[in-house]
Amino acid sequence: MLLRQAVLVRVNVLVLALETEHEHEHQHGHGLQPLQKGYGMCSTEARMAELRVEDRGDVRILTIDDEPQLNVLSRALVAGLAQHARQASADGGVRAVVLTGAGDRAFCAGANLKERSSWTDDDIRRWLVELHAGLREIERCAKPWIAAVNGLALGGGCELALACDLRILAPAAQIGLTETKIGIIPGGGGTVRLSRIIGLGRAKDLIFTARRVHAEEALQMGLANRISLAGDVVLSALSLAKEIAANAPLGVAAAKASIEEGWDLALDAALEAERRHYEKVLLSEDRLEGLKAFAEKRAPSWKGR
Repeated sequence: MLLRQAVLVRVNVLVLALETEHEHEHQHGHGLQPLQKGYGMCSTEARMAELRVEDRGDVRILTIDDEPQLNVLSRALVAGLAQHARQASADGGVRAVVLTGAGDRAFCAGANLKERSSWTDDDIRRWLVELHAGLREIERCAKPWIAAVNGLALGGGCELALACDLRILAPAAQIGLTETKIGIIPGGGGTVRLSRIIGLGRAKDLIFTARRVHAEEALQMGLANRISLAGDVVLSALSLAKEIAANAPLGVAAAKASIEEGWDLALDAALEAERRHYEKVLLSEDRLEGLKAFAEKRAPSWKGR
């Protein structure tokens, strides 16, 4: 298996840059209000979200690298993940993305509540808009994202996992939307995505009770796609990613787009959307290569065009 050199990438997403963007939008009358002092973190070093990036052939592994803080969800981290989603879409050498957390205690334990304690109501409103936009970038990415849930995935961490296409849980992992325990509701898409993945009744059960779900129950209700062996969640996710990456990249991308677009449409509209996405592969070189490889009983050589 081809192993490209692993690199540690520090995603320097400064709050100052985001503030400038919001200021620009505000001046043109169609954006958010300028951020107030105190919104976000207090030091330049703290304003950087660190993601460890490793390419294993055509699979990219992103690790949220803040183990002492249980890989909490920060504003800079969301911006960094959104940037990686856009980069993966444009990179023909990446066929799938695995997302995990450093260590074995947490995938992402949710938002940093101490940080948020100094935010104003308007700060929180702006954060929710950014969080929604960032997670939508993952969903819109042409490459499948697999959450390798190595420990706790609570609150915003659960919402991050829900935004991924597939979820593999370690046997000891716990996942849940626990916001009602602290007087709020899931605000990063949890009330929307959870019900669409596991059904309305089960989603209400988990959100109203704020209870954590262990891996076995998560698998039974469809919240998890698979459970790994102990200590092997990233390897299990990598194996699944490699299985996906062996297929035609245009086909996988078109299938993901068709599923995302069609699932909440009326049946006839969804079928029309599927035909439109089929057109993308119908005219591709990869479709002809797939047919030729099948006839010649060999593995196809995909070009991504």
